[in-house]
Amino acid sequence: MTTWEYLITPLPLHTPKQVLDMHGSEGWELVSIVTGPEGGSVAYLKRPKQ
Repeated sequence: MTTWEYLITPLPLHTPKQVLDMHGSEGWELVSIVTGPEGGSVAYLKRPKQ
């Protein structure tokens, strides 16, 4: 059975692709992007726990 670890990170308006590419290169998979409580975007990511 796969065990997951999760990352929740804000996405800056001017560099969202760079942030997602950086985390993707570390093995993180994007699960969802939602509007944060203060109006910005927040990304939820997961990867298999090592």
